[in-house]
Amino acid sequence: MRILTRLAIGATAVVSLLALTALPGSADPPAGTVPRATDIVGVGSDTIEYVMDQFSHDYNATHGGVKLYSYDATNPVTGAIHDMITPKAGCIPQARPDGSGEGIEAISGNTDGSIHGHPCEDFGRSSSDRKSSEAPYAPGGIAFVVLAGDAVTYATQAKTNAPSNLTTAQLTAIYSCSVTNWKQVGGRNAPIKPFLPQTSSGTRSFFLGAIGVTTPGACVSDGNNLLEENEGTNALLRSPDAIVPYSIGKYIAEVDHSASCLNSGCTAVHGVVCKPHGGQNMFGCNTHGTMVLHDINGTTPLHGKTINNSFSAAFVRHLFEVVRYDSATADHIPPYLEPIFGAKGWVCQSPVAKQDLLNYGFILLGGCGTTH
Repeated sequence: MRILTRLAIGATAVVSLLALTALPGSADPPAGTVPRATDIVGVGSDTIEYVMDQFSHDYNATHGGVKLYSYDATNPVTGAIHDMITPKAGCIPQARPDGSGEGIEAISGNTDGSIHGHPCEDFGRSSSDRKSSEAPYAPGGIAFVVLAGDAVTYATQAKTNAPSNLTTAQLTAIYSCSVTNWKQVGGRNAPIKPFLPQTSSGTRSFFLGAIGVTTPGACVSDGNNLLEENEGTNALLRSPDAIVPYSIGKYIAEVDHSASCLNSGCTAVHGVVCKPHGGQNMFGCNTHGTMVLHDINGTTPLHGKTINNSFSAAFVRHLFEVVRYDSATADHIPPYLEPIFGAKGWVCQSPVAKQDLLNYGFILLGGCGTTH
């Protein structure tokens, strides 16, 4: 069981510096920019892709020399999955890692190689903890660096046949397909249509772990492995019978801090999905559609516009940057990444970074920068 504790920060809002060109609602390095070998590049999780885009923007605006960049899980303009990217100048073009699992794989296996002695990708974004099948916290392995807190609940359409509360046992039964009608768990007489994000999704992995399901039942769909996490506008979910796991932090960012999409499908119009105005997040659009969050085990996911600190403990999680294990440092973060991701680094100590995490819906942690 993990208990997340909040850190207080100054009440004055921090305004992001706008020194870099950025397409509203999109991400990846700015148009025309190809990271250098010595720059720091990340890939992986959808859940934290936009806050990492914001980190990149804010860090680079105030720091010379080495720059921080992050590639979204899918193409930020077209939505394409596994399109080709060149992580750094001189690296071989490769398929964009989609989700936590592929981001971790890129780091642990150094699958995309190096250029001039520098890895083509320096960190992976992860919304789930280490799996037993992944590289260990040891020489030749990887280190999970704590970034922030989040929680996951189930979401349905606002007009739904599902009940407003489910227990862990009921969710287990739904996703193992031993329960297939909403009436069996307190809803209306209608078939249950359970969905999961694609297989590399950290939210998928975490949620299945929380409900104790190793292999989802045959009634569960991930849209032929194409359903991205935390996107309520997906046509597959437009049913009163649908249920899908959803990051509470990502939902808060979408509903309370993000601009509305330019169309109901949240597809790009002339390269732009939404147009944030002053006070809204620069990255990410409100893609929740008409989905709503629900209670688990009688606990509500939201406390106003923040994650409920008392939400059902099994569904509370940490978010991570994943880096290559380095024996030269006490925390085993590579020395060149310490100034950004270490406990005393920019991400954990900068008031700007802390405000970014809050604006993107997440919980500040006293253990930021710790590793395992």
